[in-house]
Amino acid sequence: MDWYLMVLRRYADFDGRSRRTEFWMFTLFNFIILLVLCVVGAIGVVLIEKGDGMGGLLFVPACIYVLVTVVPGLAVSVRRLHDSGKSGWLLLLLWVIGIIPIIGLVASVAQIVLMCLDSDPGTNLYGPNPKFPAMAAGVFAANAGFAPMAFGEQSRPFTAVSNVRVCGKCGARSPGESTFCGFCGAQV
Repeated sequence: MDWYLMVLRRYADFDGRSRRTEFWMFTLFNFIILLVLCVVGAIGVVLIEKGDGMGGLLFVPACIYVLVTVVPGLAVSVRRLHDSGKSGWLLLLLWVIGIIPIIGLVASVAQIVLMCLDSDPGTNLYGPNPKFPAMAAGVFAANAGFAPMAFGEQSRPFTAVSNVRVCGKCGARSPGESTFCGFCGAQV
């Protein structure tokens, strides 16, 4: 449920990256809530419909729910594409192609595959990897070699770091305690 609420808190945030867990948990809870609202609406239509035409009003909560969750759903989908290094505009392209009858099925399958792709390791164009927030410290410290401090740990000057490693993939410096590059995510 926390993943679902996280998406709602980041209502219209199209920047950054979202993990697969965040996207798929939002999709799962969204489906369950919408299913329950539609079942309540359908039962209401069957039980209340006696010629007065008011039974359809029980579908109003489902319609309102859909309107409220369209923007967060779109935002988490774009952030999910960002996590795998793809542009959010790719989602619009897949939706436009999805209008074409037979090719739309292929576009839908392609969208599902894109949402299942693993994250880019390390930092990409859209920000640091949300799977490993501790690795992002090097990105925000301009790769100066500072490690994130544990609670209660005293800060130490850069000169006190005796073992600074250099990533063989991207050349970034990281502290000796870290086994992963804070910039590209490669193992040092």
